[in-house]
Amino acid sequence: MDLEEYNKLKAEEQSQSEQMEQQSSWGVNRLDLSAITKASNDLRTELKKIIVGQDELMDLLLASIFIGGHVLIEGVPGIAKTLTAKLMAQAMSAGFSRIQFTPDLMPTDVLGTNVFNVKNSEFEFKKGPIFSNIILIDEINRAPAKTQAALFEVMEEYQVTIDGSTYLMTQPFFVIATQNPIEQEGTYKLPEAQLDRFLFKINIDYPKLEEEKIILQKFKNDFRMDKKPQVNPVITADIIQKCQAIIEKVLIKDSLLDYIAEIVHSTRNNGDLFLGASPRASLALMKASKAIAAMEGRDFVTPEDIQYVAYPVLNHRIILSPEREMEGVESREIISEMIKKVEVPR
Repeated sequence: MDLEEYNKLKAEEQSQSEQMEQQSSWGVNRLDLSAITKASNDLRTELKKIIVGQDELMDLLLASIFIGGHVLIEGVPGIAKTLTAKLMAQAMSAGFSRIQFTPDLMPTDVLGTNVFNVKNSEFEFKKGPIFSNIILIDEINRAPAKTQAALFEVMEEYQVTIDGSTYLMTQPFFVIATQNPIEQEGTYKLPEAQLDRFLFKINIDYPKLEEEKIILQKFKNDFRMDKKPQVNPVITADIIQKCQAIIEKVLIKDSLLDYIAEIVHSTRNNGDLFLGASPRASLALMKASKAIAAMEGRDFVTPEDIQYVAYPVLNHRIILSPEREMEGVESREIISEMIKKVEVPR
């Protein structure tokens, strides 16, 4: 393609983009978002049968499912991290597997291994629990580095390589991992390369007072949570793939792409940070903001969508400088300051 053809193609794309933007400004969506809206509402309804509050957690989990990203949930014990992940899987008609990470867990315990079959005198691959659609990894920081490294390929490339043979994962493939930030005895810090493979790191806190009162009322006569079976599967793998295809077409202006690039680039030349975010973070911001826009019933991205997902996308991809860390500064403060300094597109 020569320069003239490239410029012509670029002009056609720009004209189409302007036309789509004008349609959206008239309040008419050019995309049919009903599938995404219905799936979002149905999943929220099922989860709220058991879960009280945690609206942001639900929104970010839904967004990550719709764009095929993995999620790391961090919070103190007892605030429904694992329960929410299990119920999310229960509300989806897809395969589910739970892996409890422990210090003695080996890579083969996760991925699988070749086993000798005495009947035919051949080795056969026995798949590990990672071969499913929704994987809940509980206490992910309990396993040593060699087991963590086993997740690198499958989380990024959706495949597993064992003894020279490659095995593809079925879609959708979605990892939800949990970890406790308080207890550090017997835990291992996750490698930066692994953290970067998570779309979001969601930090959840204690429920509000009113929410805690509702929790007590809800379960005062249901000690064993017998209501959990009432959560029904309301979404299938086909619906997820359909939603993903729609979200890809959500409009994002070039000025907003520049806005994302400037936010991420500001993490790389900030004196408060030892390590900035990679281009994978830029792509994650773009995908996540599209998903949030579609879930809100819009076929175009706004700066507010980008700002909403900025912290869960960036907080695990940056490392504070030793000085700021010793001062007790939180990554949320640094990210908030950086976003305020970047000019918002009009």
